[in-house]
Amino acid sequence: MTVNIAELAKEFDLVPGTVYGVLNELGIEHDGVSFEVDDETLELVREGAKERAGSKEIELRPNATPRDVSLGLDVPQQEVQKRLLTKLKTMATLTTALKLDVLEKLVAEFGYTVKIGEPATPKPKTDSRTNGKAGGLQARPPVVTIMGHVDHGKTSLLDYIRKANVAAKEAGGITQHIGAYQVELPEGKITFLDTPGHAAFTAMRARGANVTDIAILVVAADDGVMPTTKEAIQHAKNANVPMIVAVNKIDRPDANPDRVLQQLPEFGVIPEAYGGQTITVNVSAITGEGVPSLLEMILLQAEVMDLKADPKGEVTGTVVEAKMEKGRGPVATVLVQTGTLKVGDAIVVGSTFGRIKAMADYLGQKITEAGPSVPVELLGLSDVPGAGDRVQWVKDERAAREIAETRATEIRAKTIFQASRGMTRSGLLTKLNAEGLKQLNLIIKADVQGSVEAVKGMLEKLKNEEVETKIVLSGVGTITESDILLANASDAIVVGFNVKPEGGARKEAEKQNVEIRTYQIIYELIEDIESALKGMLEPKFEEQYLGTAEIRVRFQFSRKGIIAGSYVTDGKLTRNAKCRVRRGKDLVYDGQIGTLKHLKDDVREVTMGMECGLTFNDWTDFQEGDIVEAYEMVQINA
Repeated sequence: MTVNIAELAKEFDLVPGTVYGVLNELGIEHDGVSFEVDDETLELVREGAKERAGSKEIELRPNATPRDVSLGLDVPQQEVQKRLLTKLKTMATLTTALKLDVLEKLVAEFGYTVKIGEPATPKPKTDSRTNGKAGGLQARPPVVTIMGHVDHGKTSLLDYIRKANVAAKEAGGITQHIGAYQVELPEGKITFLDTPGHAAFTAMRARGANVTDIAILVVAADDGVMPTTKEAIQHAKNANVPMIVAVNKIDRPDANPDRVLQQLPEFGVIPEAYGGQTITVNVSAITGEGVPSLLEMILLQAEVMDLKADPKGEVTGTVVEAKMEKGRGPVATVLVQTGTLKVGDAIVVGSTFGRIKAMADYLGQKITEAGPSVPVELLGLSDVPGAGDRVQWVKDERAAREIAETRATEIRAKTIFQASRGMTRSGLLTKLNAEGLKQLNLIIKADVQGSVEAVKGMLEKLKNEEVETKIVLSGVGTITESDILLANASDAIVVGFNVKPEGGARKEAEKQNVEIRTYQIIYELIEDIESALKGMLEPKFEEQYLGTAEIRVRFQFSRKGIIAGSYVTDGKLTRNAKCRVRRGKDLVYDGQIGTLKHLKDDVREVTMGMECGLTFNDWTDFQEGDIVEAYEMVQINA
């Protein structure tokens, strides 16, 4: 039977977190909300809960989040976040892992102590796909994205592969386009993502979706490496995805595949013919020459990568594309990555949820289940998800709704605090403190190649012991939407010299919170980036003396606790200032002033010659005659 933890806890006047301890002791798996047991085991749980009646200890997993605390204490999530913000001066989303000291103080705010137990394990899935057991890793088809310059034959190559290997199986020759399809060869299957080039590739990666296993870089044999080709190379490198170069249009009279191979090393791509590890294949999307060899190389690369997934394990997947269709509602193309997705499953996709009503494969044929690396079109979601949203299997639609609503709340909170992946100069220092960022990423666009090289050369010289610049991409032309997508994915600032952003690029930059800086004088550009670098240096602080006070009397209040009645003998004392308390020559406290009162009023500061009442954070062992020294830490310019 399924038992609700909160209801069981109320029966014994406990909070759910106390019941967690009983369940963990008995080795019963739970998800923080409920657990499944037989009647005999339930009696053991009830006995354990009864023994803990009146307990003020809760048990939480390591790296517990505010949401875990909310569930464990049975208090609203908003109240937990309010205490974090107002009492502990800590800003966190519902899924932020809390440090142990913060967690202890947060739980203490509600009158409890915390014990860190073993990680809570979600209830085992016992539907038909698992029977409670994992099936083990099995080989899966590689997922391939084709990228390259706009006129170099990406679409033609995809069309040829599709017609040669897929069309024969399509009912009536009608293509059911779902944004992805599979090619079946005697040696194995390949899944192609039919996306509009590297823009979609990077947009998905910016959302944390690592979908692609192999990137095919298409370069025209008669045209060579173009600016967009360079961008595609950088996108693949940033995603750490292996590349195979398809040198296309070898059927053209002016084709020169060798020139392409000679150009590639300039951009860090070393072909096998030149002693590198990048596979290159000469192909023609018109005649089909070399295409079988390309498919063979893809399968060979996949074999080297040893791509595997568990078809009976936890179900995960990623949205490739999604839309609203009249008469069908939200329609999502999903690439299953692990496990097996079935019609009737309850799922959470980003901040949407639902139960799968129907699924279709890349041929438009209805299917009932899909395993790893299989692209499917599914119906039944509450709303249209975003490209890159992750798919998560849950036990029922109610649980899916709760998770989706929690995520929607977090997204709104992030929007309020402008917590974007985009990068601005004002956000550099914040990111440095949070993640230890030591590198300023830049995308450079200029009007002519000479300007690009000049700006790039001067910026690469800008560095110091703590921070250095990295040119993610440089090129000639206006600042495009693709530049913004790359900047968003790589946390970069876009720098333009004698160029302006396109309209779509400006809107995308505002949406993603990516900063665009344009200049017409090169020295202004260099000075501005230099100042941004200095802003990224670790701030240096020094102690600045505020004042001294003598504790003259201890006041005991039933409601307000113990107050130190004090007299300011020098300088001033301020609320929340850091302080040390000395008793003779001994240091008895090093912490922070809590409340500060003058007469009956709360005040921000008291100055020399004034009497005041004060408290200290988490400390009441002061005595009459103790000396309080107040100070603050002030940032200094290096």
